[in-house]
Amino acid sequence: MRKFTGDQLVMASHNKGKLREIAALLAPFGIKVSSAADHGLDEPEETESTFAGNARIKAHYAAKATGLPALSDDSGISVDALDGAPGVYTADWAETPNGRDFAMAMEKTWNLLEAKNAPFPRTAAFNCTLCLAWPDGHDELFVGKVDGQVVWPMRGEHGFGYDPIFVPNGFDITFGEMDPAKKHEMSHRADAFAKLVAGCFD
Repeated sequence: MRKFTGDQLVMASHNKGKLREIAALLAPFGIKVSSAADHGLDEPEETESTFAGNARIKAHYAAKATGLPALSDDSGISVDALDGAPGVYTADWAETPNGRDFAMAMEKTWNLLEAKNAPFPRTAAFNCTLCLAWPDGHDELFVGKVDGQVVWPMRGEHGFGYDPIFVPNGFDITFGEMDPAKKHEMSHRADAFAKLVAGCFD
């Protein structure tokens, strides 16, 4: 597995919430994290049907465009009673002509569960695949996951995306209600990130 040796990394994302989380996780290594937006990059089309495939598209695009190693995150929530949806289409469900509306996406998710009369608990998992790509085309992949259930109504002001309707196993509060530092310790992104650190940074 290739070790990361530089001091600059591009986060191949325009999502400010993800950028915040990743920058905080990388801070102890003295690595300066910039975003795709900082480099004036648009978002490449995500044409794959897997988290790994889309993570690779984003990381390689940013690494090639900037000449710097790039880290991408493709993540989403998979709801068991919805046959794993929204999955890789988690962000797409929130798309509107005026940007992403995750409150609408969460309501859609719950309404589909209600329409199916899905049994409780309505189990789900947050999945995260990180891809660290270098300008020469090499990459490393790391997969993280946290299991839990979808609840309603939305609860909490922390986090982003679908966090206000996801209660991780062993807890009675949503990611949206959880202290961000606590979420960072146990989230799907933290799980994948721990594997990334062990593989490429330690």
